[in-house]
Amino acid sequence: MTEASTTIESELPEPAGTLSHKVGYKWIALTNTTMGAVLATIDASIMLIAMPAVFRGIGLDPLETSNSFYLLWLILGYLIVSSVLVVSLGRLGDIFGRVRMYTLGFAIYTVASLVLTLTWMTGTEAAIFLLVMRMVQGIGAAFILANSAAILTDAFPSHQRGLALGINNVAGISGTFLGLVLGGLLAPINWRLIFLISVPFGVAGTLWAYYRLKETNLPRHAGIDWSGNLTFAIGLVLVMVGITYGIQPYGGQATGWTNPSVLSELGIGLLFLALFAVIELRVQDPMFPLALFRVRAYTAGVLSSFLSALARGGLMFMLIIWLQGIWLPEHGYDYEITPLWAGIYLLPLSIGFLAAGPASGILSDRLGTRPFATGGMIGAAVSFALFQVLPIDFPYWAFALLLLLNGLSMGAFAAPNRAGVMNTLPVEHRGAGAGMQMTFQNSAQVLSIGIFFTLMIIGLSALLPSTLYPGLIQHGVPASAAARIAGLPPVSILFAAFLGYNPIQHLLGATTLHQLAPANAAVLTGRGFFPSLLATPFNSGLHIAFTFSAAVCIIAAAACWWRGAPAGTADRHRTVA
Repeated sequence: MTEASTTIESELPEPAGTLSHKVGYKWIALTNTTMGAVLATIDASIMLIAMPAVFRGIGLDPLETSNSFYLLWLILGYLIVSSVLVVSLGRLGDIFGRVRMYTLGFAIYTVASLVLTLTWMTGTEAAIFLLVMRMVQGIGAAFILANSAAILTDAFPSHQRGLALGINNVAGISGTFLGLVLGGLLAPINWRLIFLISVPFGVAGTLWAYYRLKETNLPRHAGIDWSGNLTFAIGLVLVMVGITYGIQPYGGQATGWTNPSVLSELGIGLLFLALFAVIELRVQDPMFPLALFRVRAYTAGVLSSFLSALARGGLMFMLIIWLQGIWLPEHGYDYEITPLWAGIYLLPLSIGFLAAGPASGILSDRLGTRPFATGGMIGAAVSFALFQVLPIDFPYWAFALLLLLNGLSMGAFAAPNRAGVMNTLPVEHRGAGAGMQMTFQNSAQVLSIGIFFTLMIIGLSALLPSTLYPGLIQHGVPASAAARIAGLPPVSILFAAFLGYNPIQHLLGATTLHQLAPANAAVLTGRGFFPSLLATPFNSGLHIAFTFSAAVCIIAAAACWWRGAPAGTADRHRTVA
């Protein structure tokens, strides 16, 4: 870096009389940015439950091999785009004004949400249109997420930032789970409603931000680091695309991690990210000042954010499959309504987040962030360990208690950790610094999905064919059809359960079912046959996934403790050469 030094201020109070100390403004900033965070994260998950209704609406079968591209990218495209752009857009907020960039993001998000409801095409054309507009919606979300934490840090004095950032961050994470319920409620009425519901809130949020939010930091003139932005975007996109296609079958293998295209995408992506680091050390106005990573508290906070997202990101998919593919059908729920009830039964997780986040934020303002962030990760590790004790056909009260414990633990971690990160950042780098934390967090979710699905696929590929084939033969399915279904990649079975289809009915097809005796057809398409086959191999993969999450949370707890004790005085400075 050409700058001689960067001064990092730790929990410095703003001078009395600044806008951030005016009683009303900070609460306006909190309510508006929290609305933005909730909307942005709801749309990250609302498609998961609504996917069957969306594909029925546009007349496309998501489980056909040729349509897997649209299935994966409608799920992950929004998250990938927001992950890639959040650092760059945070940096633009530092340069041109955080409120200006935030408000622009709200407008982009709202327009994209409206356009998504106007889809008039069908088939692959409609899928491509939805995919492109979901990415545009993700761009708007990236503007919002990149600048909201910096706006709050500017608006609140240091002794209240834990509360403010805690409410904002935990509400955003809870939005991910609320999206599941909204998708389940709205999609059966009309799939367009999952996009339309965001429009009135988006319009209100945009106008509210434009007229009421004020720039509390003076935009400063600085050049745009085009080479850094480009190399970072290319590198991160290639890595996440490689992860996305790594969970798809390749050749005769259950996953695609040996696919030369996947290996090339991962390798070239990492090379571009390495080139980005070299560029950032040499340019005059870097997109992201790498010197921030010399601050132990910042590095520990970002690392623990990455690890916590890695532990929980793919877990949501596994819990949904557990509920939709096994537990709910075995307890009398038709496959068509399992997506909605899966979202409802996961609500204790959101309740835990919402209860613990603000409380831990308030307490961490007084007692420091370190014990709460560390304790939260230890509690999450305990919850993952206890999940392994549950039988596959669990009593719901025990499942709900563990969800609540996990939500309380993750909420206790998230709020103090975000506050601890933001308190280490100098004013001029708050947007870029917050953006880098969000990039690590969102990228970890994509990586987590790849890891969890891979672990589950490995477990299923070893056991599922040997249980599926004889079960189908026993109920009169022709050997050729049974062999075809048993030989399908496990990811096809997982996606069928995940999307709320009746898996055997969908995989056999109407022609084969009509050839069977009515009694056999009723058993195969009933609520007990598929869950009984899936339970044992799924349980094996689930234990591996929970073990992974528990181990990652322990590492995250160590990172939280490594951050060190909070600054002893408000005027303490650290200088980074």
